Amino acid sequence: MNFAGFRPFIADDIRASIGEKLDEIEALHDVRILFAVESGSRAWGFPSPDSDYDVRFVYAHRVDWYLSLKAGRDVIELPISAELDISGWDIRKALNLLLKPNPVLLEWLSSPIRYRWCDEVTAELSSLARQIAHRGACRHHYLSLGESQWRKHVGNAAHVNFKKYFYILRPALVLRWLRMHPEQLPPMNLQALVSGLDLDAVMRARIAELLQRKMQAREIGTGPRIGEIDRLILSEFEIARAAAPEPVNHAHQAEATLLFRKIIGVG
Repeated sequence: MNFAGFRPFIADDIRASIGEKLDEIEALHDVRILFAVESGSRAWGFPSPDSDYDVRFVYAHRVDWYLSLKAGRDVIELPISAELDISGWDIRKALNLLLKPNPVLLEWLSSPIRYRWCDEVTAELSSLARQIAHRGACRHHYLSLGESQWRKHVGNAAHVNFKKYFYILRPALVLRWLRMHPEQLPPMNLQALVSGLDLDAVMRARIAELLQRKMQAREIGTGPRIGEIDRLILSEFEIARAAAPEPVNHAHQAEATLLFRKIIGVG
């Protein structure tokens, strides 16, 4: 499998349907969507034939909405259907989470599948994200995520759900990326992670085999565990647990505030 050649695909009719839902959100809530991306297995690079579409977006209200004494709800969620799962964050919430920094927003900004994309805003958000010390927070997030999925879905089981296996493998590969490329934000999809890591030919072949099985199986597809992949996962978890904590850089609060004001039109 050519990991570097992976190109995520969304059919035109699905893009049109998602676009209509985003238009409805803007009209109903009187907001402006700044960007909307795919943030599920399709963007992560390991969809099943029956995978749904996980659409995530960041939006801004008009200025008056932010001037109320009573804070409004800062999340918009549509009812989940069999095919679409659509939700988003207000820009103030998104920026506050970015300052932590929040790995989820970092992933959204690096998604390979975009439904809406305001170049100016996303360029500034991405620039701010690159300046914020992210490695410690990301390491904690992906280690916690991977270990919890391992305990819940693998443990001592001989067979595993392919989808859940990848929910553990991807965090392990992100942890490896953070060690190898400490100054770079990790890519969102598994193919880009594999392409940028020092994995040997055997490991790449095992991951490729697992990807093929996952993409041909339904969401409930299962199969035997793979020893090489298990050892990679557990090794990265052990290294991450032993790593020393890193201080979070709080120096970008003022810059984020200026960007927030610019986006809502008061800067």
